[in-house]
Amino acid sequence: MKKFAPFVLAAAVVLTSAAVTASAAGLSADQPAAGQPAPSFNLPSQDGTPVSLDSMKGKWVVLYFYPKDMSRGCTVEAHKFQDDLPKYDAANAVILGVSVDTVDSHKQFCTKDSLTFHLLADPDHKMVESYGSFGLKLPQRDDIIPVAQRNTFLIDPQGKIVKVWTNVDVSHHSEDVLAALAEAKK
Repeated sequence: MKKFAPFVLAAAVVLTSAAVTASAAGLSADQPAAGQPAPSFNLPSQDGTPVSLDSMKGKWVVLYFYPKDMSRGCTVEAHKFQDDLPKYDAANAVILGVSVDTVDSHKQFCTKDSLTFHLLADPDHKMVESYGSFGLKLPQRDDIIPVAQRNTFLIDPQGKIVKVWTNVDVSHHSEDVLAALAEAKK
C-alpha cells in the first residue's frame, strides 16, 4: 500500500485543482444545464419595460450575464453583440444582457455606447442566482464580489437551454454564440 501513497496523493491534488479551477471559472452546481428548461424571468430593461422569457417564445434567446455596466470587458462584449446584431436578427434570435446594475445604469450604458438590444436590471440578483451566475470569488480572498458572472445561455424558441458558456472570453464570444446558434438550427 505504501507504494501507492504517492499516486493517491497526486490524484487528490489533481482533483482539488480541478475543483478550484471549476470554481474560479464560475461553474456552479446550481447552474441550469443544456437540455433543461430555462428558468423564467420578468425584469425591467433599460427603458423600464418589463421583459420576460415567455415574451420571447418562438425566438432564440442569447441570455448573457455580465459583471458591470461601462466596465472595460463588459463594454467590449456588448459592442461585439451590437456589431453582430443583424446576424442575430437574421437568425430569429434576440440578445438579452443581464447584470445586477439598475435600470438607470443600463440606460446610461446604452446611451453612452449606442446599444440597442435589451439590458435587464436585476439589482436583487434573483434571476442571476436562478441561472447560477451570481458572485465572483477572487483568488486568495474569502469575500465574494456581488456581481454577475460572465456566463451565457443559448435558449431555443421553446424555452429549453441548448448551450451554456461559462467564464467567456469577450473578444470572440459573439462569434462563438453565432456558430453554436447556426449548429443548433440544423
